[in-house]
Amino acid sequence: MKNSVMFFAVLVSNVMLLVSACGNESNLSPSTTSSLPTTNSTTSSTGSSSTTTTTANALTSLEIFKKVYGATEVYIEGNYAIIKANGLPDHKSPYYKDTQWATAKYEAYNGANNKFALNPNRIVSQSYVFKIPINPAKASNSSATPAGPIGISLNGVPFYNQYAAMNAPLTNEANGFDQYKGHPQQQGQYHYHVEPTYLTDQKGKDALLGFLLDGFPVYGPLEKGKTVTNSDLDGYHGHSHATTEYPNGIYHYHITDADPYINGNGFYGTAGTVSK
Repeated sequence: MKNSVMFFAVLVSNVMLLVSACGNESNLSPSTTSSLPTTNSTTSSTGSSSTTTTTANALTSLEIFKKVYGATEVYIEGNYAIIKANGLPDHKSPYYKDTQWATAKYEAYNGANNKFALNPNRIVSQSYVFKIPINPAKASNSSATPAGPIGISLNGVPFYNQYAAMNAPLTNEANGFDQYKGHPQQQGQYHYHVEPTYLTDQKGKDALLGFLLDGFPVYGPLEKGKTVTNSDLDGYHGHSHATTEYPNGIYHYHITDADPYINGNGFYGTAGTVSK
């Protein structure tokens, strides 16, 4: 009898150890991600406020922002898409002259502007980091677009606003645009103020061409077979409806052939940031 009691006690002790061991193993196992991301969320907090992004929205946004094929890296961080790019156009340009890329990418000006004059700047590789909201919404107080990058095009080249230096019209500066309608400024930052014709030639004039810093997309000058004019758009140079990439509808900008070309009276939404 005594031996039976001792045997039973040892058996219970071993079972308890096994249960404990299984519990510890479970805690140390790698976590898995659900194949149905609509139920998951990530939350980031700043001070007393917090914002939540569903995993599904993050995955969808990542897929959309990865259309920026000229980026060196694209990922989601909280409620923002982080897009890194060197800003080098993937097309040829006279502004590649005397650079390390000249052999492969230099091309003399062959556009239609008989007033073209090569400016003294040359293309230089950059280290852009765009931080763009993935849940864009209309801003309660719109902010003006800054000098410098206001967004990024699909090939990683920044969009600039409708002004030359000191908020001057583009009238004279446009004579320095190369055959693909871009040029570099003093630090070698190549950019587009107007329609990036290389992209519209490659993707189509009705295609998604990039994003502004407020997260809203930029489309070309054609919509449903019709050329978009400024009169079709609001003061920010956009309007809302469904697009191929956003079948549920979204506010979006359109590029037109008249000032302000890409963007009007500031950002429609709250702008993210860009560092360089």
